[in-house]
Amino acid sequence: MKNLFVLFFFSSMFVCFGQHQDKVDFTHADVYIEPVPLNKEVKGGVVYRFNVLQSVDSVFLDAKAMTFSKVELDGKKIDFNQTDNTISIYKKFKKDTSHKLMLEYIAKPKQTVYFSGWGDGVEGNEQIWTQGQGKYTSHWLPSFDDMNEKVVFDLVIQVNKNYSVIANGKLGITPLEMDDNPVWFFDMKKPMSSYLLAFAIGNYSKQELVSSGGVPIKNYYYPQDSLRVEPTYRYTKDIFDFLEREIEVPYPWQNYKQIPVRDFLYAGMENTAATIFSDGYVIDSIAFADKNFVNVNAHELAHQWFGNLVTEKDGNHHWLHEGFATYYAYLAEKEIFGDDHFYWKLFETAKELHDISDSGEGQALVDPKASSATFYEKGAWALVILRDKIGDNSFKKGVKAYLNKHQFKNVTIDDFINEIELVSGLKLDDFRTTWLLSTEFPWEEAKKFLIGRKESIHTFFASDHSDKNLGYWLNDNQPIQYKKALIDKFAKEIADDGLEMLLIESPHLEIRQKGIKLIQEIPIDKKEEVEKLLTDKSYVTQELALYKLWSTFPENQKAYLDITKGVIGMPNKNVRLLWLLLAVATNDYEAQNTTKYFAELSNYTSPEYGWEIRLSAFQYLREIGFTDEGLLNLIYATDHHSWQFKKFSRNLIDQLFEDVAYKARILKLIEKLNAEESRYINTKLN
Repeated sequence: MKNLFVLFFFSSMFVCFGQHQDKVDFTHADVYIEPVPLNKEVKGGVVYRFNVLQSVDSVFLDAKAMTFSKVELDGKKIDFNQTDNTISIYKKFKKDTSHKLMLEYIAKPKQTVYFSGWGDGVEGNEQIWTQGQGKYTSHWLPSFDDMNEKVVFDLVIQVNKNYSVIANGKLGITPLEMDDNPVWFFDMKKPMSSYLLAFAIGNYSKQELVSSGGVPIKNYYYPQDSLRVEPTYRYTKDIFDFLEREIEVPYPWQNYKQIPVRDFLYAGMENTAATIFSDGYVIDSIAFADKNFVNVNAHELAHQWFGNLVTEKDGNHHWLHEGFATYYAYLAEKEIFGDDHFYWKLFETAKELHDISDSGEGQALVDPKASSATFYEKGAWALVILRDKIGDNSFKKGVKAYLNKHQFKNVTIDDFINEIELVSGLKLDDFRTTWLLSTEFPWEEAKKFLIGRKESIHTFFASDHSDKNLGYWLNDNQPIQYKKALIDKFAKEIADDGLEMLLIESPHLEIRQKGIKLIQEIPIDKKEEVEKLLTDKSYVTQELALYKLWSTFPENQKAYLDITKGVIGMPNKNVRLLWLLLAVATNDYEAQNTTKYFAELSNYTSPEYGWEIRLSAFQYLREIGFTDEGLLNLIYATDHHSWQFKKFSRNLIDQLFEDVAYKARILKLIEKLNAEESRYINTKLN
């Protein structure tokens, strides 16, 4: 194993720092890893320091399907027992003793470490990244599925010189340029749960900022996306500075990094000081109106306090993570976008939660199996009401006391409530019953709060809007959020009465977009007004306008395609993919290029593209026909790591199997594939 000596050299340099567990306290880990991407393997080594608090006869680590080449305790080889999930050392460990455990291993993780773009022939497309939320880091590092064990992790990562490495902690050694396989060393100062350990490897450039408190902020991006840096990371410093002011506890880590990756499983993940997020949020200024990173940016940063600094004991206390991160992200958006944005966002989530509750599917915030809507949105609402109940001053003092008292520890809901009761002098039994324990959403209490805080929401609830026509209400001196809610409330009536053009002619982009979504038939005398939307400052609006105009006015199809020919659209290439479909489907449109356009559309099914691009390409090819290459890419997608994309791909294969011709083509193609590549098809055949 190359340069493993580096690991052991650094392992002697650190002072142990950790949290006390029941019997054995693991305090520090020096980790060395060398990914082997073409084999989808990780070669690794780790030295753990631990203290024995009470005499025990064994210690164990979680380790999923690893092959160990060396296991030493205090510098001596020792026997070990291994299962598919753990490695155990059986020995009598005496109370008040300290030990060093060294492991060398090879892991071939089936999850948690994702190798993307290796072997696809596209230079610079390669990535390796982790997603260990919950208890999954043990797929690439012998570690702790129990998030109650907090350890100071230092990482040494060796990788080819063509790639950058980003991980938790502060880069302690700058890799030597002349080294073909340089070593990257990341130093952490404070302990954290194993699931928050992370790294990303790829072709990156970075933007460097500094918070008002002096914390270095590094925003990473693909070199070709330099023009997207500002809109993608817009307001990052404002969010950071706001959260420090609002929470009144300094950011607890050495620095902060944000790293986009392809085909991420979620919007983002709050790894300690190193948020990894979907590159679907890497946008230009036009896309900012349709889908921006602001909320995810604020949410994952808030987790650095709520989830990382203080960590739930178990899933029964998950509100302390997601409810808090959602709430503070809403506060950050309020700071940036204003009161109307904040209160109308709460109005929208309250309506959604009310509908869920009315359907009998409401859940309690103490339910470890609750949905995201419960943990995130109902959780945020619980904090809104709690703050209103006890007042701003007591709320902020209580949060500050809670974070300071339990920093770098694991917490329960009672720990938080106790601090709030202490500073406010109030008993919160009613709050606990209504907002934490009940499966119902307290709609009337939420409604009363909103009405009391925002006059426009009071007006919305107070009127049935039947005394004025739609045009009056849309032109009334009310915030844009009010008008959007009005349109949503009367969407059916608007469509039935043919009033969509009132929306399309609005000066507000968001209203125009709602209009083009609702309109089914474009009046001939309004054609020119709708055509303006082909260049609207929204890629979603452009996509909708292109399709509806193309469908409604066949005689103008070529003109519409000419206007939108060079538009790519959102990161998922929404406008370009639709354009390719329509270009192929339009009679005599650049007939000499039809084959080229079809090939381009089919090529977007390739694994070199993100799954959202591929999904749309598959959908469009379902309409006009698959090439064999497209079918092969669909077969590969049935085993993709993204569950949404995998589910879509399997459903589409199921549909194609019902077509005799497609089924025959698919069966012929899988003859050339290995068992893993054709696994889903074979399960269907069996």
